[in-house]
Amino acid sequence: MAAPRLRLGRLMLSEQAAVLRCLRRAYSTPQTFAEALRLPKKQLTKLVYPLQELEQYLVSDSKPDLHLTVFDPSLEEIAKAENVFAATARNRIEYLSSAVRLDHAPDLRRPEVCFIGKSNVGKSSLIKALFSLAPEVEVRVSKKPGHTKKMNFFKVGKYLTLVDMPGYGYRAPEDFVDMVETYLKERRNLKRTFLLVDSAIGITKNDNIAIEMCEEFALPYVIVLTKIDKPSKGHLLKQVLEIQKFINTKTQGCFPQLFPVSAVTYSGIHLLKCFIANVTGSLN
Repeated sequence: MAAPRLRLGRLMLSEQAAVLRCLRRAYSTPQTFAEALRLPKKQLTKLVYPLQELEQYLVSDSKPDLHLTVFDPSLEEIAKAENVFAATARNRIEYLSSAVRLDHAPDLRRPEVCFIGKSNVGKSSLIKALFSLAPEVEVRVSKKPGHTKKMNFFKVGKYLTLVDMPGYGYRAPEDFVDMVETYLKERRNLKRTFLLVDSAIGITKNDNIAIEMCEEFALPYVIVLTKIDKPSKGHLLKQVLEIQKFINTKTQGCFPQLFPVSAVTYSGIHLLKCFIANVTGSLN
C-alpha cells in the first residue's frame, strides 16, 4: 500500500518531521507474521519479544526477574497461531453477541479467554490488533473511556471464544462487580483471564481489586502491559521491574511472565496470539 501524497509546505519543519515519522511508522508496521519474518533478525526479535530490548539496562542480578523464557515458542508455533486468528472461509472470526448477565451469555463449548482492565487501558485497541487478519470484525474503539458496557463475545473460528469485558474504574457499569464476578466465578470453559495494565501507569487500586478477585477464585490469569510505545525505555523498565516483583511476591495464580504489547507498533502481539492459542489448545 503506497503512502498518500501530502502537501507539507505550509507546516513548520518540526511539524513536517512529526508527520513523516507517523507515516513511516504506519506504513512500515508488519501486521502479519509473514511480513515480520522479512525483517532483520534484530528487528524481528524486538517485535516478538519487546522486553529483550531492555536487557541491556538490567544488572545481572535482576535479569532473572523478567522471566523472559517462560513461554518461548518456536517461529513455527507463532506462525501456526497466526492462522488461528486469520479469517478464512473455513475459519470464521466474528462478533457473536453481548450480555449484561452470565445467563444471557452464549452457551459455548469452545475454550474461552477474557480481557479485563480499567477504562482507557487500550483493551479494545488490543483486541482489534489481535483481529488484524479479520478486518470485517467490528471492534469498536472509542476515544472516550468506559465505552464497553457489556460482555462482548467473539468467535475465533472453531478454536476459541474471546470475551471483551467492561472496563472498570471511570464510567464503569453500575452492576460491573456483579456482572464480572459472576462470570469469572462460574464460567466453566474460561481458560485464562488477561488483565490489562497501562505500562505508563502501572498497577492501580482498581487493578488490585481485579487481581484480588482472580486470586480469590483461584483463576489462572496473565498481566498484559499495554501501550508500551508510549513511555520512555527507562520508565517502562521501572514499571516492568515493579510489576514483576509484585507478581513474584504478591500473587499465586498469576502467570510469572509479563506480556508487553503495543496496538500501534504490533510489538508483542504475535507472541500474545501464540500464548492464547497455546492455553486454549488451539496449537494441537
